[in-house]
Amino acid sequence: MTRSTFVSADAAELAFVERSGFVESRHIGSAVVLDPDGSPLISLGAPDAPVFTRSSLKPLQAIAAMSLTEQVTGTWAALATASHKCEAGHAEAVAGMLESAGLSVDDLRCPSAHPADGAFRRSLQEAGTGDPTSPLYFNCSGKHAAFLMAATAIGAETASYLEPGHPVQARIAEVVEAFAGETPAALGTDGCGAPVFALSLTGLARGIGRVVRLGCTDADPGTTSATEPFASFATEARTLMGAVFAEPWAIEGHGRPNSTVIDRLGIFAKGGAEGVIVMSTKSGYSVALKCLDGSSRATGLVALTLLRKAGAIPDISDDLLGEVIAEITESVTGGIDSEGRTAVVGQINVGEDIARIR
Repeated sequence: MTRSTFVSADAAELAFVERSGFVESRHIGSAVVLDPDGSPLISLGAPDAPVFTRSSLKPLQAIAAMSLTEQVTGTWAALATASHKCEAGHAEAVAGMLESAGLSVDDLRCPSAHPADGAFRRSLQEAGTGDPTSPLYFNCSGKHAAFLMAATAIGAETASYLEPGHPVQARIAEVVEAFAGETPAALGTDGCGAPVFALSLTGLARGIGRVVRLGCTDADPGTTSATEPFASFATEARTLMGAVFAEPWAIEGHGRPNSTVIDRLGIFAKGGAEGVIVMSTKSGYSVALKCLDGSSRATGLVALTLLRKAGAIPDISDDLLGEVIAEITESVTGGIDSEGRTAVVGQINVGEDIARIR
């Protein structure tokens, strides 16, 4: 029997797309908001059903690598948890990570890709390299470089660093279970080739909320005892969050949605493929959601709206929140206006099941 995430009958309406006064699409899914102690404040759909966490898992993968080597700090720490669009700075930092371990691009086991950043790609083309592709330019290359740095630091093989039984991947499994507080429901292969875990959205929100709170406050990590397994990774959490909030551009790219939320709102944000996203305030309020159709176009809007409705971001003004949501949410366009500019003819809105939350 094929294993599965939740089904449409269990989902809630998270968002809809309105064009010219007509609703043409609806995004259904599940979501959960937790308080800093891990108690649910808002639950929609089936937040306890497993989902592949995709790149939203990266903070836990980064912490695991950092626990095996002290060299992953600063910009390199931010790159370890990034889904970057490969600006020149991203490529330079990842190349430096590999060089520090005595390795090269040839040691990366992620797929080759073009730089997603147009300016960097054009600069490479103009330099006479043709139309460049490389594993270095893949959006997960920073995570892979951190894995390789960790493997080198502990004297483990580098060629097999993505195998589930490799010591680096074994540490990741330990960290994931410690922070999420649950045993993963399944293990799969992510788009970059690394192992990826299926967790409940509740477990994902719990895990990332613990990382951010542990890394940003001096408070005891929730009501759980400081002897809980995840608390032993406090040093790594502080290093990681310090890097992320100091250099938000590294997480995705200048002006990109995750980087914008981190930079302008001071909220940690990490999207993943197939409609998954997780966010957390520095105090540990967290939200995780999945759009069942795999679309990510409404995830930032929905996540920030749910944090607002849960009372988790009282210090952020409505005006600022609205500005950031508008900046990270796709416009619904059609044709051009009277001045020849692309015309906006609709918008993406939160769904009825969220709108009715008071």
